[in-house]
Parts: sequence; structure tokens; C-alpha cells
Amino acid sequence: MRSIKFMALGVAMLGTLACGAGLGRVAVAKVEEPKFTVELSDGRHQVRRYDERVVAETIVAGARKQAETEGFQRLAGYIFGGNRQSSKIAMTAPVGQRAIGRTIAMTAPVSQKAEGDSWVVAFTMPEGETLTTLPEPNDSRVTLRTRPALRVAVAKFSGRWTDESFTEHTGELRSWLLKRGLSAVDEVVEVNRYDPPWTPWFLRRNEVWLTLM
Repeated sequence: MRSIKFMALGVAMLGTLACGAGLGRVAVAKVEEPKFTVELSDGRHQVRRYDERVVAETIVAGARKQAETEGFQRLAGYIFGGNRQSSKIAMTAPVGQRAIGRTIAMTAPVSQKAEGDSWVVAFTMPEGETLTTLPEPNDSRVTLRTRPALRVAVAKFSGRWTDESFTEHTGELRSWLLKRGLSAVDEVVEVNRYDPPWTPWFLRRNEVWLTLM
């Protein structure tokens, strides 16, 4: 049985409870992150290539923040033992979230999602895990799949997790792509967060991604 690792995002909910109980900030270890190759780097913007990897995903309808919380809880339940083997799986970073639903014009802010849209919230599984080695989720809303290799444009930034912040940095990333002569394959923006909620806002690592052709 896998030993659980109390890693930053994996204990986000526990840390929030501890702080609320007056126990102070919970100490956490460094988390595993997917490996990538940097193709182009320009200040806070990069073009990266990621290899194929296995992810646990869930689809949640509703507003972004609500979907973020509910999706995280479902996926955390899976890695904390909510599976057919009652196995514990190490948490990795980042936690990804992207919208699915009706198409939105390029000029529309990320926060303007048509009613009825849904969100995919995803955890990357630890390196070396496959669809055959991972236990089956107890929750039918959690799906394991292989995410193909991809090339992404990335905007790195710190700050609070607000729609306004994500919109601002997505707009900057789109402008940077135009200057570089690069094109995204679609309008889907992926938000990635690397830190638990008690991390000071100015120390948080956040990224928005656009998949490139």
C-alpha cells in the first residue's frame, strides 16, 4: 500500500482546518511536479513541452470557485484512499482547472462563462503511475486518463486566485503570443495553482496555460 505524503496541495483542506482551530500553519513538504522542457523563455512567459502523463479528472458544473472547491474535494478523496484498494497516492502540483462548454470569443474575459458551462479539475498522478497500476476510483465522477504530450504557452504570476487576476494574465499571454507569431489551438484557458490556500498571496505560484499548435 502506498504511503501517503502530506504535500502542499494534498493537505490544503487539512491546513485550512488547522488554521481555523488556532493551530497555526501546517508544515508541508515539496511536491512532485510534471517534468517539462522549456522551448522559449521571456520573463514571466514561456513555451513548454510536457510529455504524456496520467491524470485524475472530474467535471463540475457551476461557477469557477465553486467548481474548484468541489473538484478538489472529489480528487482528494480519491488519492486519500477513496478507491477500490483503499490506497493512498502522493499529491502532486499543480492542480489544473479548465472550462468546457460553449465556445467564447477570444476577446471575452476568462471569467465570462456562459450559464451551464462546466469545469475540468485535474490532479496529475505521480511519475511512473499508469492506468493499470492506479486503483479504480470509488467515486464514478472521478476519471483516470492518459493526457497526451502537449506544447503550451505559460504566463507565470503570483497573487490572489480571482477571476480578474486570471483574466489579466491571460490577456497578457495572448498579447505575447501575437508578438511572437504563435497561435493557440483553441480558446480554452487552463489555470494551474501550486500552493495551499494559507500561502501569502504574494508568494503564491500561479500559471495560465494556452495549448499551442
